[in-house]
Amino acid sequence: MEHEGDRYSFWYTHMKPLSFSLFKIRLIDEKEKEKRQSDPESEKPITNKNKMKNASLETIAEKMKDLDFCMMITQDENRKPQSRPMSNNGRVEYDGDSWFFTYEDSNKVRQIKNDNKVNLIYQTDDLLFIECYGTTEVIKDKETLKDKWVDGLEQWFPEGVDTPGICLLKITAERVTFWHKEEEGQYTA
Repeated sequence: MEHEGDRYSFWYTHMKPLSFSLFKIRLIDEKEKEKRQSDPESEKPITNKNKMKNASLETIAEKMKDLDFCMMITQDENRKPQSRPMSNNGRVEYDGDSWFFTYEDSNKVRQIKNDNKVNLIYQTDDLLFIECYGTTEVIKDKETLKDKWVDGLEQWFPEGVDTPGICLLKITAERVTFWHKEEEGQYTA
C-alpha cells in the first residue's frame, strides 16, 4: 500500500506546477459555488474572469513590427509536430500574412503539402509571446518572389529569385494570440 506522504512527495516534485494551477482554479470555483449557495438571490453565472480579450489586426501588427525570428511548427506524416527556426527577414508590416523564403524540396514544404496548417511562435526579451495559427500556401511566382526579396538572402539563395527550387511560404492567419506581461489578446480572422 502506498504511503500518503509518498504520494504527496511525488505530486510535489513531479506534478506541482500543473496541479497547483488546476487546484487553484478548482478552489476558486468551489468558493464561487459556496458564495452562490449562501446567497440564493444571486443568479449571476460563474464566468471565466480571465477570458481573452479581442485584439484588432492593427494591435497585432504593432506588436509584430520588430519581430524577425520565430519557430515554425508543422506536422509530419505521423501527425507529430516538427519545429524549426525561421526568419521573415525583418519585413514585418503585418497584415495577417507571414512570408518566409525556403526551398521547395525541404521537409517543411513536404509536410505543408500534406497538412497546410502551421503554428508560428514568436518571443522577445521583453516577455512578449505571440502564437499565430494559420493556413500555408507555397508560392513560386517570380513577381511575388521579387516583391518579397530583401538584401542578404543571397547567403541562402545564391542566384536570388532565380535560385533553383526557391519558393515562398505564405501563412494566412486564422488566429493570432499574444501575451505581454499583464496584457493579452486574440485576433481571429
